This record gives sequence, C-alpha cells and structure tokens, in this order.
Amino acid sequence: MDTLARLIDRRAPIDPATPCAEVRALFDAHTHMAAVAVAVDGKPVGLVYRDVFLGQMAVAPDLARRPIVEIMDRAPRLIDANMDVGAFVERIAHSAIPVFRSAYVGVDEAGDYVGVGGLNSLLTSHRRRQHEADEAMALVERMAHDIGAHLDGVLAFTERLEQSRLTPDASAYVRAIGDTSRDMSLVLGRAMDLRRAATGGLALSPAPALLRDLSDAVEARWASRAAEGGSTLLFSYDGDPEAAALIDADRVLQVFDALIESALAHGRGVIEASLKARPVEGGLRLEARVRDNAAGSAEVRLARVFDPLGAATVEDRNELALGVGMALAHGLTRVMGGPLRAEANLGAGLTLQFTLTVPAATLATEADDAPMMDARSAHILIVDDNATNRMVAEALCEMFDCTSEQVVDGVEAVEAAKSGRFDLILMDIKMPRMDGVTATRAIRELPGRAGSAPIVALTANADPTDVATYIAAGMQDVVEKPIKPERLAVVLSALLGADDDEDAEAAA
Repeated sequence: MDTLARLIDRRAPIDPATPCAEVRALFDAHTHMAAVAVAVDGKPVGLVYRDVFLGQMAVAPDLARRPIVEIMDRAPRLIDANMDVGAFVERIAHSAIPVFRSAYVGVDEAGDYVGVGGLNSLLTSHRRRQHEADEAMALVERMAHDIGAHLDGVLAFTERLEQSRLTPDASAYVRAIGDTSRDMSLVLGRAMDLRRAATGGLALSPAPALLRDLSDAVEARWASRAAEGGSTLLFSYDGDPEAAALIDADRVLQVFDALIESALAHGRGVIEASLKARPVEGGLRLEARVRDNAAGSAEVRLARVFDPLGAATVEDRNELALGVGMALAHGLTRVMGGPLRAEANLGAGLTLQFTLTVPAATLATEADDAPMMDARSAHILIVDDNATNRMVAEALCEMFDCTSEQVVDGVEAVEAAKSGRFDLILMDIKMPRMDGVTATRAIRELPGRAGSAPIVALTANADPTDVATYIAAGMQDVVEKPIKPERLAVVLSALLGADDDEDAEAAA
C-alpha cells in the first residue's frame, strides 16, 4: 500500500515562541519547503504555510519580532502518516477545509508529530501513479485481448479435430484441450467485463429477444452440467410464450451463468431457476430467480455473494473464478437497472434474484431458412499479421468449402490483389507497414476485377465510427474478432451471392 509516510518531509518542528524573523529565514534557506509545523512536547499545535506567511510578512514587516504562535494556523489538517494516498486524495476532494491550507501534518497512532506534507506534491505523485496504473491496465487489456484471440484459435482447431476420426485417447485429449480453453476464455472474458463495469465502460447491446428462447438457452447451457455434478436443474418460464423484450440477452445469460455456477459449486441438490415476465406500464417486468438447497453455512455463502472478491476468495483459483463471475453479475444487474439480491432459505441453501423493467419488443418475421453459403467455391485472400488469426480464418474458409491464400500485411495484400484472382478479401485493420484501411483504398484504385473484389474488415474495433471509416474506405462489411462462424457465413453468403446474381443478370 502506498502511504503518506513516503511523501512527508520529516523536518523537525519549531517552537510556538519562535520569532517570525527566524521562520522567514528558515523558508529563505529551504526554498522547496511548503510549510513548517509548530509542536509542543512532540504534539503538533499549528502549521505555518509558506505562501501565506511570506504574504503576511510582506504587508506587515513589524511581525518579524512577534512569535509565530500569533499567526500560525491553529487547526491544520492532522493526518495519519500511514493513510493510503488514494484514500487521502478522495478525502481532500470531499473536505470542507479551506483551499489555502495547502499542507498537512502527518502524525502517528499516538498523535505525535511525524512530518509535514504538501498537497501539490501529493496530488502530483498521485496523478503520476494513477497515470502509470492506467497505462499498465491498458497494456493488460491489450494482452488479454491477444490471449483471447489465441484461445479462440485453439477452440476453432479443437472443434475441427472433434469432427475428425480420432482414436478414443486422442478424442479425450482434444476434448480436454477444448474444455480447458473454453474455461480460460470464459474467465478472461469475465475479468475484462468486470474491469469495464468498474470503470463505467461496460456497454449493453439491447435487441429484441423472445423470452421463451432465453429460458431455453439457460436450461440448455446448464441442465447436462448439473446432472454430471449430481444435481438437478429445474428451469421454468412463466409468461406469454410469444413475449419479447428489448434486452441484451447475452448479458442476462451471463448473470444466470454466475448464479447457477455458484449454486453448483456448493454441493449437490436441486436448483430451481425461473424467469417470470409480466406486462407493466412502459414494458415488461422480468423477475429472475435461482434457488438451491445446498448444505453449508448460509452466512458464509451470503458473505461471498456480497463480497465475491474478498481475500479468502482470491487465495483459491476455483473460488477466484466464481468470485469474478459473481462480481460481474453484480455489475451487470446494476447496469441493467435491477441490483442483485440474495437471502437465506428457511431450510437450506440460498435464493438469488434480480428484477428488471424493460421495453417490450416485436420480433421481425424471420426467413424460413438461415443464410447458406454459396455452392460455388470461392477463392479468398486472408490478410492478417497474426498467424493464429490467419489459421482460424483459413479453417473457417475450408469449413465453407472455400480456398484461400494468406498474406501478413497491407503491402502484400495490395500486391496479391493485383492478380485479380480473389473473389473476396478478409482484411485485418491494424498491421505493420500498411494498415487495412490504407490497403483497401489502394486496392480500390486497381483496375477491373482486381479493384472490385469485396473486402470485409476483420477487427475487434467495430464501433459505429470505426465501421463508417471502413465503409468509406471501400469495404463492404465488418466481421468482429473473435470470428464467429455463423457471422462469417452470413457475410460471405451475402457478398458472394450478390456476385452470382450480378453474373446471372449479365448473362441474361
């Protein structure tokens, strides 16, 4: 912990009878001294601020012979020298003490003088450390993003291997690799979401969702896992079967995940989960609940629900994963407007619940058939400086019966595109030598088929402003990283299908 003790000046205090002339000489000799303390028998009784004191001496020179006790501040800030710097800065921000008191006196537990600290140096130090912490966190987020991308690559390869003919032992190894990668990816994603929630950067993406489907999704995710652990999950939906709400269904699923996972972690039994939907003025009232009958101390469990990242949790890796999930559940329910509540059951176990009031929604009529890839084989150029990302994209292209070639940056992409042999280009954005936007603009200047091939951005930066930049550069669509096969299938079908329609019209 960074305490004030590191920042204070431990210069000896002066006596109350010290003449002002001597104090002025002291300030003149030590030009960086912000203040000097006045003490009696080791106990601080006052503080003299450099700027205030020198101003007084300038307008009233006759003060020189008078004792400092007559003009010192008799009620300075007295602060525990072992206080955390961040806590003190927060305390200053909400303090009613006048601004001119630009220094404080550090004391020990007994109230004895330790030293003097200046607010300017304190705030400068705090801002510097906060800036360093922000830079470190930004680096961690970038590293976490890269790790997540590699994990997605591992998962893509294991899914392909699981579809292959393998020996029983090899199949078991592949499943183990996949399960471990999924668990790591889940914890990593939760941790980054938790960070965003703590800093106000956790965004929701509301979309019309059929509540019955949301209930089915929760049951499908957890029923078999509960059975494997010797528990029984009973999920019920109480509401209009056709009711739809404008919600971020993935975030609601994350909350259910954390609550059910917590229940399973505390022993075998019956877990009753439910989602109730009732019409209210302005939309729908959703009541979500997870109730278990696990044995154990309800008091201990409640403490873990409301302090999920406490010291006891952090010491155990499995408990840490549960704690991160529960902390994220708290953050998500707060953002969605329905704080998480928990109570002990009359018998055994806990009941955790949250309530949301959300707008009702109308689902658009969906086409009978999902978008399908075009039957003809397309030849695709994959542009990415990350080898794992290229391999994942190649595997997905093969899954859709497309052939592909790979290059590692925009310069190579432009050179390859000149051949005109590609039906579509998957373009990363951030690359060395030449980025994806610049490369796209250069390709669009090429003549004929070479310059007209559809280009799809592959990127984790898909905010509306970013997307507008990509489209303006000449790209047709965006696929977010990590690449979801179904999303890539939709985009490829739309773009390659459009090519076929144009060919058919030309032939006619």
